[in-house]
Amino acid sequence: MTDYRYSPDDAPGESEAADSVDELADATRDIADVAAVEVIGAAAVHLMSAAAVKCGLAENPEGEIDLDEARKLITALAGLITASAPDLSDSHARPLRDGLRTLQLAFREASLVPDPIGKGPGEKWTGPVT
Repeated sequence: MTDYRYSPDDAPGESEAADSVDELADATRDIADVAAVEVIGAAAVHLMSAAAVKCGLAENPEGEIDLDEARKLITALAGLITASAPDLSDSHARPLRDGLRTLQLAFREASLVPDPIGKGPGEKWTGPVT
């Protein structure tokens, strides 16, 4: 059995802590320079990529489809896109909506017992996808 108790010897040294603070400050400055549309786009791409893997559309080292996980990711993606679309230009929102729709259709196709129209992942926010 592994002992997970904390010991003062486990604490980072002063130089390691200073490096961590410097790295955090650099990261904070970096994110401050990034436009909101880019942060939203990056989050959407991460959700899309993960959902694609879970739906079996992308390379999965384990080769397994996990529709329960895909449903959660697609629903989160639908919420993000629906909530942010009014603040994004059409050139940014349209590809995100297209990607979402593709995932919703792939989910429906991968399901052994498809959800009723309008009840699939994210359809609460996007409306029925057929």
